[in-house]
Amino acid sequence: MSSTQLTTWFNVAADSDFSIYNLPFGVYSDANVKHHACSAIGDTIIDLFELESADVFNISRTVLEQPVLNDFIALGKPVTNAVRLTLQALLTNPDSVLKTNADLYKRVVKKQSEVKMLMPVKVGDYTDFYSSIDHATNIGIMLRGKENALMPNWKHLPVGYHGRASSICVSGHTFRRPKGQQKPADAEVPVYGPSKLLDFELETAFIIGKSTEMGESVSTANAADYIFGMVLFNDWSARDIQAWEYIPLGPFLSKNFASTISPWIVTLEALEPFRVKGYTQDPPLLPYLQYQGDKNVDIKLEVAIQPEGGKPSTICTSNYRYMYYTMEQQLAHHTVNGCNINIGDMMASGTISGPEPHEFGSMMELTWRGTKPLQLNDGTERKFINDGDTVIVTGYCEKDGKRVGFGKSEAKVLPAN
Repeated sequence: MSSTQLTTWFNVAADSDFSIYNLPFGVYSDANVKHHACSAIGDTIIDLFELESADVFNISRTVLEQPVLNDFIALGKPVTNAVRLTLQALLTNPDSVLKTNADLYKRVVKKQSEVKMLMPVKVGDYTDFYSSIDHATNIGIMLRGKENALMPNWKHLPVGYHGRASSICVSGHTFRRPKGQQKPADAEVPVYGPSKLLDFELETAFIIGKSTEMGESVSTANAADYIFGMVLFNDWSARDIQAWEYIPLGPFLSKNFASTISPWIVTLEALEPFRVKGYTQDPPLLPYLQYQGDKNVDIKLEVAIQPEGGKPSTICTSNYRYMYYTMEQQLAHHTVNGCNINIGDMMASGTISGPEPHEFGSMMELTWRGTKPLQLNDGTERKFINDGDTVIVTGYCEKDGKRVGFGKSEAKVLPAN
């Protein structure tokens, strides 16, 4: 992002997530397009495949008409960053070919409301971390009491687990309430049925933009070279199924039934101006996890519940800056043993909670295990997520009059089969 103010000839609302400073990447379809790479400005999308018919990027159009962005990302940051900067230049120059060529403009510029956004990448592998100290402390207090809230390893490494990539879906999808084994407190044996404690988890995720070979490790110093960008992430959780299954190997059926991402990948470069200092890490970490500079990101996050046929009620406002471990540390730890990574791999932050009750990033915390129900705008209460509810996650950065946002990650819960 330029340190100076940019002016675009597009009409972009001041509160738009998709300002001239953003220009994220995604994939769309409509009645005439099966799948083209695109970017966004204001309430429109920019068809990059059609725009390249004017030879503005000097790259193969083939990578811009794939069903996912993996091949485009594989061109490398020198190329993909140049595409974004070229697009920025076209949108700030009133004499650019996009502005002056009416036929090109008609083929390239479309309203977001008139297209369908697709999964932006093919996710080969997915890892979920547990890196918010406020969230981990809250959950630990519920399970083990205040004195033993954090496990002994928590302040020494970014705890994580490998999740299921096949059930990560793009915003706008629906899914069935999961079923599985649960063991109620008053039962001697487990029971089977739909989850009664369905929860959301407010997260973000970063997408790998550069592969490694087995045996290679990525340091905190060069981790940014391997991170293409970020999306919003909702890691749906069935708390009653989780409580029964998680010992000794962690989450399984309680997590793998659905996760929801926002369709736009906001590049790491667009987020750089919003870097901030993170929590003090005490005790000091081992050398491979140490880093220099400000590596957290000031991303304002919000969660709303929209009942069937009703209006959304905001239930949580938090911030990515509350993360104890950074993306760079998560990636360094993930690969320190030589684990290889591939383009399109997705690594989620873990639930993002802040220190204040309104900043808690899950129903488990917001209602304190269901003991403090939330009241929505329509007067109804929620302990956990009901059938028919749509959970909407939004997020944006804002500083010095410059805004970079993610759009929405939303999904609706349908009754169990």
